[in-house]
Amino acid sequence: MSNAPVREREPASGGPPWILIGGLVVVVGLAGLALLSSGDDTLTSAESEVASTTSATDEEDTPRPERPAPPQAGEPTPIPPADVALPPLPLVQNLVPRSPQVIRDAYIFAAQNPHVLEYVPCFCGCETRGHKRNADCFVQSRNPDGSVREWDTHGMACLVCIDVARDAMQMRASGARVDDIRNAVESKYAAYERQTPTPHPPAPAN
Repeated sequence: MSNAPVREREPASGGPPWILIGGLVVVVGLAGLALLSSGDDTLTSAESEVASTTSATDEEDTPRPERPAPPQAGEPTPIPPADVALPPLPLVQNLVPRSPQVIRDAYIFAAQNPHVLEYVPCFCGCETRGHKRNADCFVQSRNPDGSVREWDTHGMACLVCIDVARDAMQMRASGARVDDIRNAVESKYAAYERQTPTPHPPAPAN
C-alpha cells in the first residue's frame, strides 16, 4: 500500500463561458442599434412636424390680397380703361342661332359700354334671375374701375339678350344717344310681356 499523498482534483481549465459572453455582446449591440435607429426616426418625424407647422404658420401669416369692392349700388359704373384685358369668355355651348362672333361682340360691347347697356332693358324674363338691365345678362360683376371681374353665362344661350345688345351696339355706332337707344329698344320689343326694372339714363347736363 502506497503512502503517497492524495492530490485534490483541480478544476477543469478553459476559463469563463466565452460563447455566452459573446452572445450577450451581440444582443447588447443589436439593442443599441435599434435605439439609435428609433432615435433617428423620431428626430426625422419631429423635424417634419416642425417644418409642416412652420409652413402652415407662414401661410396663415402671409396676408392675402382682398377682392376689390365692386361699384356701389345705384352709382353709375365707370367706363373701364380701354387697355384693361378682359377675362376669358365662358365656354358654353352655343344654343342660339347666332354666330360665335356675334355673341362675342355682344359680350365685349357689354363689357366696354356699361354706360349704355345699364340703361337698356332686357325682355327675356331674366328679372327672375335678379337681372335689372341687359348688361346683367353678360357681366356678373365688375371691379371698382368698371372692368369685368366675372362674366354671366346667361347671354350665351339667350337669343333676346344677344339681339337687344346687338341693336344697342349698332345704334351706338351710328351715334345715337343712350336715351334714344332705350326708346328704340323698348318700342321694338313692346310685344314682349316681360321687361327688367331698368333705371332710365340720367338727364344730360345743361
